Amino acid sequence: MRVELPPEPVHFVNRHDERERALRAVEDWRGRSRPLVVSLSGPAGLGKSELAYLIARTVRDQYSDGVLTIDLDDFRLDGVLDPGDVLAQLLQSLDVEPGLVARQFQARCRQYWSRTADLRLVLIVDNARYASEIVPLLPASGASLVIVASHGPLYDLEDGAAVDLQLTPLAEQAATELLELIVRDDRLAADPAAVRALVSLCDGLPAALHVAGRWIRSHRLRSLSRLIPELQGEWNEKGVPGVERVWDAAYNALSDVAARLYRLLPHHPVASFTPNSATALLGLGPDACREALEELDRAGVLDLRATPGREEGRMRLPGPLHAHALRRSHRDAGTDEVREAQIRVLSWYVRQAQRADRFAAGPRLVVTDRIELATDAPDVALPDPQAAPDDASRTAAAERATQWLFDERHAVFGCVRLAHALGMDAETVALSEPVWTYALDHPGQAEVVDVFRLAVDAAVRHGGSAAWLVRTRCQLARPLWESGEFAAAGDELDAAASAARLLGGSGQDRKLAASVIEFQGMLKGARGDWAAAVGDFANSRDVHRAIPNPYGVMLQTYRMGEARMRLGETDAAYALLAEAHEAAREQVRERMTRRTGFALAGALRRLGRGPEAQRLYEEALQGARGRGSGFDQARVHDAMADLAAEEGRSGDAEEHREAAHEIRRRNGLA
Repeated sequence: MRVELPPEPVHFVNRHDERERALRAVEDWRGRSRPLVVSLSGPAGLGKSELAYLIARTVRDQYSDGVLTIDLDDFRLDGVLDPGDVLAQLLQSLDVEPGLVARQFQARCRQYWSRTADLRLVLIVDNARYASEIVPLLPASGASLVIVASHGPLYDLEDGAAVDLQLTPLAEQAATELLELIVRDDRLAADPAAVRALVSLCDGLPAALHVAGRWIRSHRLRSLSRLIPELQGEWNEKGVPGVERVWDAAYNALSDVAARLYRLLPHHPVASFTPNSATALLGLGPDACREALEELDRAGVLDLRATPGREEGRMRLPGPLHAHALRRSHRDAGTDEVREAQIRVLSWYVRQAQRADRFAAGPRLVVTDRIELATDAPDVALPDPQAAPDDASRTAAAERATQWLFDERHAVFGCVRLAHALGMDAETVALSEPVWTYALDHPGQAEVVDVFRLAVDAAVRHGGSAAWLVRTRCQLARPLWESGEFAAAGDELDAAASAARLLGGSGQDRKLAASVIEFQGMLKGARGDWAAAVGDFANSRDVHRAIPNPYGVMLQTYRMGEARMRLGETDAAYALLAEAHEAAREQVRERMTRRTGFALAGALRRLGRGPEAQRLYEEALQGARGRGSGFDQARVHDAMADLAAEEGRSGDAEEHREAAHEIRRRNGLA
């Protein structure tokens, strides 16, 4: 059961009526064709999110399939929400493999409905603006609960909302109780008039009371009669109503370093960040960044509870505070400060992505220079497989790098967009190469196509590197033909071939020229012309032999073997695939060893050599699990089921079919 809930707040008061109404609605709900929807509305700072989490914690035992949380502000671009992106994230939270998420919006909706049809789950949707944003996200099960938090009432949702709770500011008594819990200071009892003034100043907003309480705790030697007027004067001077005044005061009380980090965080390539990426953004070293993060936590503008002791744990500023930090940045940060910070964090991410790519895929042709560590932000703790003492450790290190590419994919995608927007063409192209390695395990994602389009545009805009043009256009061609856009893929490869004529005679240039021939063969194969594809792969292999490039020879031999299999030439396919598999092992190429082994097992099956095929299938399955590729795992289970059925092992065949079905069911595809 997946439970996406933050730690319980230390202090929470009042909201008894709202909680009672919500819990009564859950108790009375009898499950219909749509889930129960509880709508919580009110201005920022009222504690809607915390109340939603509290309700979810209270009822979670009644919903056996877990609690999912989604913040719609994380998916807005220039104020516009793409519900398809939200559905993709929800499907991934439901254990759907990213590469198996449907591409089209309507298909993605059907996949989500299929995945949620029989579930009992709680879905929390934060920062909704319109009812139309909620409707596509409703699970297909009437046994589920949806809790929506929005700044204003969602009137169009009334027919689907059994409970519509409009939160109001805390009354004076409840606000005073919360302040006393936060501060626990004898000065409050000694000066009730100052307390009333502070409660009034905070307008009954829990967020304001939390920040104001921390303000009081941080000035322990001043009396409230002196402190409150100072704080009020600070807020009044800013002239921003409500909680904005509180956040401004908290910001103004920060040290220079913490304030700098706060106003730079909205310029991070994606909304979430890690301590290391924040260190790169700040540019003052790990110690200074750690102290600044802790100061932001003490000031109440950042919550570190979700990532205790985790160097790579992800954090983010909550939506309203993210917007406040951006306003402070526009007001206080110079243009150079922001741009220099973005360049630092981009350089850091390029280096980390290049390291992960090299460790996951092994040494391979790249068309951009390696980025050295330009800031004193530490590298991500990725072990180098080449330094591993044995095969098991080497495999584990490669899988760790593969996992990093998966975990950080959205950050890498965001870096590509930012680098392109800043005119940093080399960084844009450099980042596209690790994305290629990621995409091999997770095909069919629209975000990957966007990355490759930006990389092509950067290479064209730069205009000074034929190698960039060849590589980026080949990278874009593959996802295009995988989505059925054969003509567009052909256009990209024609342009790549034209650029290849500008290449020189170096080994790298000849490898790139050979790769164009290879991709032309792959496109022909995708169109069903496998005989022509064999010719292209053979020509590409000849180029690699002449360089010489053993890896390229091995790869093209593998492609020729696959093509021969497609043509029904099993004996020829077996010979080619056996040669490629042995070469991959000798070159210690983990990924290619598994890929060639899986293809070779298919040839062995056709030749009636089942036990040998079984061993290779088991190795391929182990590799797919290590890479976290559900797509490949299901494919291997299918093949193992067919082999077991052919050999009369009906029980084994059923187990493998069930395993493949479970993977697809988990991903909403069955």
